[in-house]
Amino acid sequence: MNVTTTVHPATILELLRVHEESLLELCEELVSMESPSDDPSATRPVLERLGVEFTQIGYRHRLSPPHHSGGYLFARPGRHPRCHPAQLVVGHVDTVWPKGTLATRPWTVAGHTAKGPGVFDMKAGLVQIVFALRTLYELGVDLPASPLVLLNTDEEIGSRESGATIARLARISARAFICEPGMGPNGSLKTARKGIARYTVTVHGKAAHAGLDPDSGVSAIFELSSIIQRLFSLNDRARDITVNVGTIEGGIQPNVIAPSSRAVVDVRVLSDEDAERIDDEIRSIRASTPGAAVTVTGGFGRPPMVRSERNEILFERARRIGATLGMDITGVTAGGGSDGNTTSRYTATLDGLGVIGDGAHAPGERIDITNLVPRTALLAALLMEPLDQRHGGERR
Repeated sequence: MNVTTTVHPATILELLRVHEESLLELCEELVSMESPSDDPSATRPVLERLGVEFTQIGYRHRLSPPHHSGGYLFARPGRHPRCHPAQLVVGHVDTVWPKGTLATRPWTVAGHTAKGPGVFDMKAGLVQIVFALRTLYELGVDLPASPLVLLNTDEEIGSRESGATIARLARISARAFICEPGMGPNGSLKTARKGIARYTVTVHGKAAHAGLDPDSGVSAIFELSSIIQRLFSLNDRARDITVNVGTIEGGIQPNVIAPSSRAVVDVRVLSDEDAERIDDEIRSIRASTPGAAVTVTGGFGRPPMVRSERNEILFERARRIGATLGMDITGVTAGGGSDGNTTSRYTATLDGLGVIGDGAHAPGERIDITNLVPRTALLAALLMEPLDQRHGGERR
């Protein structure tokens, strides 16, 4: 195989066009392998199937032992000199859809649209990773940094098991590419994301008969109603801070003063400073009703992906490459989180490199198959880009 340091993005696009049918075939195969986050026995076969793809292009891979999730797949080129720089590519194989969803929503293609559970978030993104690396391998490109690939099975539930490994890999990587789907009708890339926290606020009261002896009881529901108002008051649209009490529960019977109640709270912020402040506010909540007590558990599972200089530099490179491929690349801030929130703490990160489509976590989930090849070419071309030594590695 002839070795070259770079090829024009148009050459990558041309080669991928030849393999377009193969991209769709792999996408159909992966969508047809149902892989809900809470079923390790279902997610594991997807990792194994993708491991075969990496082996075919000379990559070594290993599967981590499954514990609370199906584990993760880590792959890297078979020839990876110890001191050679690295770049990280991240994706997830788990979906929000339970097994059996395919029975009512199978893979279908009509015109330019493909549908199926998980096709948009993010089975098509996995196809992009495989074929971007395969194309570079077939072209014999000597990349400026070895691609390290991490595919997990618990992203949709917070990456609690894989998050530490993702952070460790991000620390040693010059940059990170996250193949979550693009945002909006133009598939905008994500240069910033909100940090996400979840808290459980539990109120402890005292039970009593609501009719015979109400004064001896302490209503946990009454106290929680006051706390909920305080939580909602933390919303700040000007700073794009959202605090939502999503579920509440409590009490035993209508004729019993409620001895306990609880609320589950979702918080989203754009900055580390706001994350710290809101966290302090929620943890400092105290009961105002005599005899009641409050406990708060939880916190930020995903820190904010801050709009940083190094992320913007990476985005500008994507925009420039996109122009050569006939793509108008735009950037946005996303309200949802991903593993990009983690990688961005340590290295330049570009998220949303996946396909254009719609309906993530919704019954109408779909992709526009006409952009599958161009978006794959964009990822491959980004992997060829020279490194910006100022912005890789450990967090500044």
